[in-house]
Amino acid sequence: MPTGIADLRALIRDVADFPKPGIVFKDITPLLGSPPGLALAVEMMVQPFRGTRVDAVVGAESRGFIFGTALASALSVGFVPVRKPGKLPAATRRCEYALEYGTDALEIHADGVRSGQRVILVDDVLATGGTLVACRQLVTDCGATITGIAVLIELVGLGGRARLDGLPVHSVLTY
Repeated sequence: MPTGIADLRALIRDVADFPKPGIVFKDITPLLGSPPGLALAVEMMVQPFRGTRVDAVVGAESRGFIFGTALASALSVGFVPVRKPGKLPAATRRCEYALEYGTDALEIHADGVRSGQRVILVDDVLATGGTLVACRQLVTDCGATITGIAVLIELVGLGGRARLDGLPVHSVLTY
């Protein structure tokens, strides 16, 4: 049964040259398949936000949905999905962004978060920061305030944290 950081690290495997040559992908699927590992990861991600005012959790497609809904449930708040273009059925806001290996765009329902709400952004990995920068832009365009960011893994050498304008980032694992 996982009890700490070393146990969580053991549940993450490196996959060389994915999704392209030179990238070492941190595969979290073994962690997701371990009930005690998943429970520990979620608890470690949510811990800094217990006892603070949080109105919603915003998570980016697709692994941000996994951890975001779990954190929202643990905090007894709602979850707001940020999706790839064309996936949300109502009026949306859109933000284009750079990935560590390309470009993409994300959308949020225009009424997904509201002015005055305090939200947490959640994703599985913080690498170059592109996805979370786009999420930040979408949420602030809606008038909400970001109280913090929670990620399972931060790839420190890629500098993503520096692109988040001083927002508090909580990383369970760093590489």
